[in-house]
Amino acid sequence: MAMIRFDGKVALVTGGSRGIGAAAARMFAETGADLAISYLSNKDAADAVLADIRGAGRKGLAFAGDLSKEADAAGLIDAVEREFGRLDILVNNHGIWNDGPLETMSVETWDEMIEINLRAVFLVTQRAVPLMKRGGGGRIVLVSSTAGQRGEAFHSHYAASKGAIISLTKS
Repeated sequence: MAMIRFDGKVALVTGGSRGIGAAAARMFAETGADLAISYLSNKDAADAVLADIRGAGRKGLAFAGDLSKEADAAGLIDAVEREFGRLDILVNNHGIWNDGPLETMSVETWDEMIEINLRAVFLVTQRAVPLMKRGGGGRIVLVSSTAGQRGEAFHSHYAASKGAIISLTKS
């Protein structure tokens, strides 16, 4: 049985310091990819993933930033280009989840969810595409949730953001 290999590829996993993102980052490294991860604030967790990437014999980069900010999204892709010179695989995995019954949800809570879970995906993807095209193409994975298909009681803002990701992917 052949194992998937990513030798010679460069991958970027947003939200790569924990959970699904950390597992994906480690998998890419174990299968031969050099790797960049982004994280918001937990440097220790990002450093642990970076150590595992390097322990697998791969080059690694950890970038701290709020990807819903244009400057940070651009800075991430610029850092990937400086470090690796290319980008073959983008996994937009980052996101937040919090409670928010619709009738009591603040506009700030709604906006934060949409900015982090949707706007940041748009900004990172928009910046990554030209770099991928210069390298001959690539693959983009946008991580969503079943909540984006079926809704989620007391988490309408989360479901709306993930439903938008599904539509963005289809587009």
